Amino acid sequence: MSATEIKFSGFGGQGVILAGIIFGRAASIYDNKFATLTQSFGPEARGSACSAQLIVSEDQVLYPYVTRPQILMAMSQEAFNKFLPETTDDATVIIEEELVKATGLKPGMKLYGIPATRIAEELGRKMILNIVMVGFFTAVTGLVGYESAREAVKDSVPQGTEVMNLKAFDRGYQYGKELK
Repeated sequence: MSATEIKFSGFGGQGVILAGIIFGRAASIYDNKFATLTQSFGPEARGSACSAQLIVSEDQVLYPYVTRPQILMAMSQEAFNKFLPETTDDATVIIEEELVKATGLKPGMKLYGIPATRIAEELGRKMILNIVMVGFFTAVTGLVGYESAREAVKDSVPQGTEVMNLKAFDRGYQYGKELK
């Protein structure tokens, strides 16, 4: 497996950075792969476009910065618009389908969408939409195993919220499996 460059994006406050941390943890700790994570957000942080850049590889990652993401996860329109031009021509694009209108995709790109906010609201907490997205991301990309990602969620969320977050992960994962 060559290195896979990933950009998780959305607006500050959506849990974008945590989504990247969880997936990096799943890859490096539970799937025995190599991973590097860098993050970017504007000075206004909450409400503006932010991103977590992750590289996952079977081999050591010698350069930690994402240059041309093969996978883009976008949870806001602003982030989608800002980061789509950076992706490869055959990128996999994963969106929160009720918050992002996917325009400008190149013919070779694969698009997957999930109503993560609605699913999170159905589960009782809108703020777990990032965990729904992590489950969905795990299912459609297959970059890490289900159990690895699930363990990373459990280890990354605040104590006392594990059950709710694992439900969110499972719902997103199931949605992705049904879509594929």
